[in-house]
Amino acid sequence: MSEKLKIKISIADRVYPLTVDPSQEEGLRSASKKIDAMIKQFEQSYAVRDKQDVLAMCALQFSAQVEQKQIDKATVEVETLLKLEKMNEILSEYLNDK
Repeated sequence: MSEKLKIKISIADRVYPLTVDPSQEEGLRSASKKIDAMIKQFEQSYAVRDKQDVLAMCALQFSAQVEQKQIDKATVEVETLLKLEKMNEILSEYLNDK
């Protein structure tokens, strides 16, 4: 069993101490950087000064991305299933003709 790491993550000019598995550290630091970059982008684009509003906008953006990926994945799965069914039908017809 691996030791937990004590790290500090900065988001929106606040530092959050966390205790994490070593395998999670890179992902958390990367997420923190992406959040801060998005905060800067929203602040520049919309002249929003309240950090809570900016963080809410970031949460919506990230959540929408996750939801869209799930929708896209479901669409691909349905399309793949339809193609497999069509291939199975063609193969069955071919084998029945022999």
